[in-house]
Amino acid sequence: MLDIQFIRDNKEKVAEAAKNKNQEVDLDALLRLDDARRELIGKVQTLREERNQLAKGGDQEAARTRGKELKGELKSLEQKLRETEESLRELHLTVPNVTHPDMPVGEDDTENVVIRKVGEPTQLGFTPRDHVELGAMHDVIDLETATKVSGPRFYYLKNQAVQLQFAIINYVMATLMNRDIVGKVAKHVGNDNDTPFSPVLPPVIMKADVMDKMDRLHPTDDRYYFEKDDLVFIGSAEHTLGPMYMDQTLALENLPIRFIGYSTAFRREAGSYGKDTRGILRVHQFDKLEMETFSTVENGESEQKLLVGLQEYMLQELDIPYQVVDVCTGDTGKPDYRQIDIECWIPSQNKYRETHSADYMTDYQARRLNIRYKDNNEDKKYAYMNDATAFAIGRLLIAIMENNQNEDGSISVPKVLQPLVGFDTIA
Repeated sequence: MLDIQFIRDNKEKVAEAAKNKNQEVDLDALLRLDDARRELIGKVQTLREERNQLAKGGDQEAARTRGKELKGELKSLEQKLRETEESLRELHLTVPNVTHPDMPVGEDDTENVVIRKVGEPTQLGFTPRDHVELGAMHDVIDLETATKVSGPRFYYLKNQAVQLQFAIINYVMATLMNRDIVGKVAKHVGNDNDTPFSPVLPPVIMKADVMDKMDRLHPTDDRYYFEKDDLVFIGSAEHTLGPMYMDQTLALENLPIRFIGYSTAFRREAGSYGKDTRGILRVHQFDKLEMETFSTVENGESEQKLLVGLQEYMLQELDIPYQVVDVCTGDTGKPDYRQIDIECWIPSQNKYRETHSADYMTDYQARRLNIRYKDNNEDKKYAYMNDATAFAIGRLLIAIMENNQNEDGSISVPKVLQPLVGFDTIA
């Protein structure tokens, strides 16, 4: 959430950001509630001071009489204060983060802006097979059986594709845990810290209120929510990586803290009816490697640059053509200050498709989660948080299979993964 004083001092800026994100907020009502809260706090404090003074007074009979009156007045005011604070918090949580000055203003993904392209779109010299045909040909993706067992938008991953998945996991972990590689990429993007990433296998089920503090619970229609238990399946590893330091104060010397998490993730894809129904691009269950970092205020933006730099480094290692996209206001998330996506070239579709995202949150999530650190002056500040896709494995497998297919249908394995799988071709 945004600091209430920041909202008060920058009302027009906050209102404009909400409008550009297609979010409806009532800032006037929010500030009226904050005024009411402040007035009630003042009245409660005044009555408590009077009660304390009565306890020191000499006229015990008068003190008892007034004490009873004060008790009733305080009880009523404190109840009203609690109700006002609850209403204020509910409205406060609806206010989206403001946006980076460089974020394009636009209605939807058609107004996202391409920052750069790396690698030429793959020219195969023959009509490409899509990943569904290739997966069936080599018995590595089984959609038909999964539909019988689990329903649409599920799949079995089999044989060499399973080996590829674990090779990808090992490759990412080895890369991001390597201080030399992280330092090299950090230096390239202007980040002066070479701290490597710590590996984490996080829970895939979390409390609904904690996901709400991450501001990732809504819309709940896209979540698998277990109402009886008040628990929800995560939609990405960041959902349970972000709250790891909830209600804690971090030591300055430990920042930045960087995690690489691997998990299965779940999304109902409630708003995607009829969209990408073929194959494994948009499914209900998928595996994903996700980066999460906690940093100081000053280093938040450079952390996002590092995450994007690492995404690009690994895609270049795999020799997959891609483009980097500056996501516009209407296509970004409510807590995002800036969002950078990467889209990989998919030959069968003859276009780039989104495979990565890097979300810079400033202190928006940390305020909701109460994650702080002490600066050099011992002042407490909220941590700045970033999360980013290392690889969404299903989508990466699509890109690997389609960009590396041969005319006879065989698939060449990227050189960087060959030592990890023990073969160079799926044939």
